[in-house]
Amino acid sequence: METAAALIDARIKELGDWRGVKLAQVRALIKQAVPDVVETWKWRGVPVWEKDGIICTGETYKAVVKLTFMKGAAVADPKGLFNSSLEGNARRAIDIREADVINEVAFKALVLAAVGLNAGKGK
Repeated sequence: METAAALIDARIKELGDWRGVKLAQVRALIKQAVPDVVETWKWRGVPVWEKDGIICTGETYKAVVKLTFMKGAAVADPKGLFNSSLEGNARRAIDIREADVINEVAFKALVLAAVGLNAGKGK
């Protein structure tokens, strides 16, 4: 049985285009922000990053790489990274398109805020 990390590596390689590059980039940023993050593989092929619960998922579509934060509605987003799934009471997402430049500092802060919520350290 392959590990989740190996399955995510394979997904990135399989994509073979800008989506793989973006997925690899956000994966690296998540690992920088949370060195002990746990990578899992759920729902028939979705990379998931966890620390005291799900931080976010990384789905790939034709036009976007979508990072869905399970408790995103409760996460402070001062730089306005969330640009999708804004109507719900719990989740928020970031749709990353090919030409988008990721604000690495703001993204890592968002990841850390999500981890803080998971650990019960605030809203």
